[in-house]
Amino acid sequence: MGLPTAQPQLEPDPLFVQIADYVNSSEKLSELACSTARICLLDSLGCAYQALNFPECTKLLGPVVPGATLTNGARVPGTNYELEPVKAAFNFGAMVRWLDYNDTWLAAEWGHPSDNLGSILMVADWLSRQRISEGKKPLLMQDVFTAMIKAHEIQGVLALENSFNRVGLDHVLLVRIASTAVITKMLGGSKQQIINAVSNAWIDGGALRTYRHFPNTGSRKSWAAGDATSRAVQLSLWAMTGEMGYPTALSAPDWGFCDVLFKNKPIVLNQPFGSYVMENILFKVSFPAEFHAQTAVEAAIQLYPHIKDRLDQIERIEVKTHESAIRIIAKTGPLRNPADRDHCLQYMIAIGLIKGNLVAEDYEDDVAFNPLIDQLRDKMVITEEPRYTEEYLAADKRSIANSLQVFFTGGESTDKVEVEYPLGHRRRREEAIPALKEKFVTNAGTRFSDSDVQKQLGLFDNADTLDQMSVPEFMENL
Repeated sequence: MGLPTAQPQLEPDPLFVQIADYVNSSEKLSELACSTARICLLDSLGCAYQALNFPECTKLLGPVVPGATLTNGARVPGTNYELEPVKAAFNFGAMVRWLDYNDTWLAAEWGHPSDNLGSILMVADWLSRQRISEGKKPLLMQDVFTAMIKAHEIQGVLALENSFNRVGLDHVLLVRIASTAVITKMLGGSKQQIINAVSNAWIDGGALRTYRHFPNTGSRKSWAAGDATSRAVQLSLWAMTGEMGYPTALSAPDWGFCDVLFKNKPIVLNQPFGSYVMENILFKVSFPAEFHAQTAVEAAIQLYPHIKDRLDQIERIEVKTHESAIRIIAKTGPLRNPADRDHCLQYMIAIGLIKGNLVAEDYEDDVAFNPLIDQLRDKMVITEEPRYTEEYLAADKRSIANSLQVFFTGGESTDKVEVEYPLGHRRRREEAIPALKEKFVTNAGTRFSDSDVQKQLGLFDNADTLDQMSVPEFMENL
């Protein structure tokens, strides 16, 4: 019997190579992307701080084993935790995402690219502190911003044409893939190690979206991104030990991701990686609401002065929206918990009409027990406006439009209020930045003194100073 023939070396799937080349690239990123990344970090910190006021979030935080800490570990902002980076990534990732208040990206797939900060900021702090202990230089904040921009880009560009939700998979799989790529690079990984790590991230597959939808909507949707960033750090650390990758994990017949989980369709990359996503990211400025509902809540708040004294006279509320909103968040029937309510278009509109605002606490039971909310929900007629759907997907618009009109029993009606672009949209960015800073002050003020809040805000006053600040020095202020 002859010796076995050696198997030919497999060429990696092109997407793995494109991702690795992109994160390895030293090409200068746009100033718009860099300035937006700084605001994104500030906003994400505020979201994380506010989440610490909710016991359902804080009960999941801390080390795996109670009391365990790591000397020179990653410091979780707003807490006393000092953890190894895998668990630290879960902590901070869950905090940023908990209240559905951080940034958003909408396309064929949607998601929240600042979820990746769970891995990026925590690994940057841990890695920098380890380097200092070895007499080496720490990472700078500009390294954090570069990683943020690239993670945003990988997640967002993959979302442009690939709809994972249509095959029942959750968008956090893109968080895991993007975080794995940039974290392996931060750890000093080679191109091959990045490819290996990313291939394993795809092999992990995707979480089922069932925890975001009736009848199983629940709090997992608030910690799923933290889980994804935590897994990304683990995969990256394994890659750095020399753990093998799987070159055709996407394209392998029968057993690859595309055949098994994506209905035999290829993953499409319709534009090269650059800084498009960070430049066009959507911020949630005014209220914590699933982004497809942001303009609907804005419209409800505009109507509030005209209907607040006539709520008992409302006959119907006509809501025109886009297809994605109908598919994802238009819900009738009982809403079981805060996670159910903050993904219900009708609930969010009702709160806006009743109160003239919307805050995170409005999803809790003591507010939801108000019978007027369900009475108004039952009077809503939700229909698709084809133009809204078309412009939602148009690359030069990316609108997230909704319109509301209230009709009264006596035959009168309000004017139709239409809002096409929410305050956090790029088309309203200059208007949004002061409001985003005020949002941070409000959220951080729930955890810190006024002087400490202003000190943190002041870190962002000078871009050059912030960029050249070491990560540990920045973290000492949080």
